[in-house]
Amino acid sequence: MNVRERIGKFLEAEAFGVAGASTNREKFGNKVLRCYLENGKRVIGINPRATEIEGAPCVATVADLPPEVKSLSVITPPAITEQVVAEAIARGIENIWMQPGAQSPRAIAACEEHGINVIADGTCILVVLGYHDH
Repeated sequence: MNVRERIGKFLEAEAFGVAGASTNREKFGNKVLRCYLENGKRVIGINPRATEIEGAPCVATVADLPPEVKSLSVITPPAITEQVVAEAIARGIENIWMQPGAQSPRAIAACEEHGINVIADGTCILVVLGYHDH
């Protein structure tokens, strides 16, 4: 699959998780969550210290995501991305989009080994979905 096809498959999900969701509106973990909301998508943040961000529900870990979440945006440092991917594999996540800066060769290889549709080429969801900061 090319990147456009991978993105299409990612965006077909009924609901989306955001690993690295942040309550700080300046951080990309907040902007990505708001981007989903702006586009009318169902989104669940992953943040162990918040129950809600920007009106969207939050869970503490990938394992806590509801079953309809099949696509996961990852906005974490590479070492954390590796842990997130391990949790995502265990949870049965089908699509992972590593935002620029979150990529790790080990995490990408783990996705590929487990048949996960992975986007980790520097493509930014904020650009693809046309995010506008308010």
